[in-house]
Amino acid sequence: MIQRIFDIIEQKATQHPEKTMLAAKVNGIWETITCKTVWDKANLLAGAIQNLGISTDLTNEFTQEKIAIISPNRPEWIITDTGVQLAGAALTPIYPTISPTELEYVLNEAEVRIVFIANQDIYDRYKDAFKNIDKLKFIYSFDVIEGVDNWNTLLQKNIQPDRNLIENIKSENLATIIYTSGTTGNPKGVMLTHKNIVSNINDSLPVFTFVEENGKALSFLPLNHIFERMVSYIYLISGVSIYYAESMDTIGLNLKEVQPMVFTTVPRLLEKVYERIYNTGLELKGIKRALFFWSLNLARKYDNNKSGGFFYDLQLNIANKLVFKKWREALGGKVKAIVVGSAATQERLVRIFSAAQIVIMEGYGLTETSPVISVNHFESENRRVGSIGPLIQNVQVKLAEDGEILAKGNNITPGYFKHPEITKEAFDAEGWFHTGDIGQWVEGRFLKITDRKKEIFKTSGGKYVAPQVVENKLKESPYIEQILVIGDGKKFVSALIVPNFTHIKKSLKDHNGMTNIPSKNSEIIELNEAKAIIQKQIDKYNPFFSHPEQVKKFELLADEWTINNGELTPSLKVKRKVVLAKFSHLIDRMYGE
Repeated sequence: MIQRIFDIIEQKATQHPEKTMLAAKVNGIWETITCKTVWDKANLLAGAIQNLGISTDLTNEFTQEKIAIISPNRPEWIITDTGVQLAGAALTPIYPTISPTELEYVLNEAEVRIVFIANQDIYDRYKDAFKNIDKLKFIYSFDVIEGVDNWNTLLQKNIQPDRNLIENIKSENLATIIYTSGTTGNPKGVMLTHKNIVSNINDSLPVFTFVEENGKALSFLPLNHIFERMVSYIYLISGVSIYYAESMDTIGLNLKEVQPMVFTTVPRLLEKVYERIYNTGLELKGIKRALFFWSLNLARKYDNNKSGGFFYDLQLNIANKLVFKKWREALGGKVKAIVVGSAATQERLVRIFSAAQIVIMEGYGLTETSPVISVNHFESENRRVGSIGPLIQNVQVKLAEDGEILAKGNNITPGYFKHPEITKEAFDAEGWFHTGDIGQWVEGRFLKITDRKKEIFKTSGGKYVAPQVVENKLKESPYIEQILVIGDGKKFVSALIVPNFTHIKKSLKDHNGMTNIPSKNSEIIELNEAKAIIQKQIDKYNPFFSHPEQVKKFELLADEWTINNGELTPSLKVKRKVVLAKFSHLIDRMYGE
């Protein structure tokens, strides 16, 4: 019976010792690691960690040792996670993109004494910050770095962990503390126990009916995120081998090489996949181009819950054989489903990919819920476009009077590390966890998110506006890359827009007849013709909203919002307050202030 996360690795090492569990590219060649090797290395790591003199007191979250990891996805990540658990400690994963100041805050609050880092770049970024971590004693690297102890020195000690300690690790013990960057303020340390995560693995498993023993998954979403981490253990318990993408830039190539049956992503990356496909279609000529857009228009009408009729189904079948087959081949040819989470997915993308026989399984959850609360299933009867699916088993949800989603279950965090006051705010007197998301039921069993409670604003006219609804609709335009809707306390709704410059340039050339298009984005956004293209898109989508929700003015931005510039969280959510502050001069201009 699996009660601790590491029980999954042990079970697979016992049942299928020589089966590939993890794989990564080393010097251009895919190298695989067996179940037994993962388990053996994790045990050696655990023994060596214990030998460093760490605390083995499992009494509570304050006495349990915290060990940090700062690394992109690679096999060492899962091995370290398992080894830290076997040592009786709790892993504190850190996004490699956070600022050195944030790193100091997190590692000091968690009282981290051991840090595992991936490579030279990460060490160079944080080496000065490490000097300000009060209790930090040991730094180990996966790659060889001059002046830094390599993690292989720990494995080579050949020390087995304390078996009595492992036996005493309970499901209620802390498995990890995940610091959520949030969109404002200092990061909060979400405590998750073995029970939280294992329950979510077991309760989500029935949704993954399509996975096959000996299948492959490609992993590129950060393992620091509980979404990718929990799903990784679903892969492993299901006998699916995990292949790690070399980088975000090589995902397309790695998909073709690995030929996975499944991968997870966030809406922003799915949008980029679609944009590449769409741009390919724009380059086609004659009958091929006509066929591409005919197929695309068919896909936009797709609804897995409603038959389009015999003639529609016949046309879609033709489109799948002639056009969408090439889409699937571009994703490796074996992808059955893409699991999407972290933010709202555009409905049109769900329809288009699902019509192309690439099922989009959009789900919902938070770090605090380990993370899955609900998810659209692979089977059509439990999947609805526009929803985030039915609840997974053993998770309870009710809607508060204001529509806020409240949850209960074994997957819910016991609280925030060292912040009982924040924990108290998150739970009501009956023990319901308040998600901060506003939702509604569809057909009585499919959950639908309408907005973030804290992001709903009121105009000066007293009208409430849910910005995500407006933003997600406007992002259906191929000319709009990113958008932030504004209007809190203002007399009308406005927007900051990052255009899709590829489409803008093409339209300026094809429809406006411009032959001397500026090369700099900063110059393009000043063109009246470019502004007119965006205005036409606003005019097209505004009728979908009530009058108070309609965008009356906008400002164009030359640069895409990124994690490195501080405008996006590591899970690619827009930090609204950061963007609002950064472009306050443009906002003031829209409102004549």
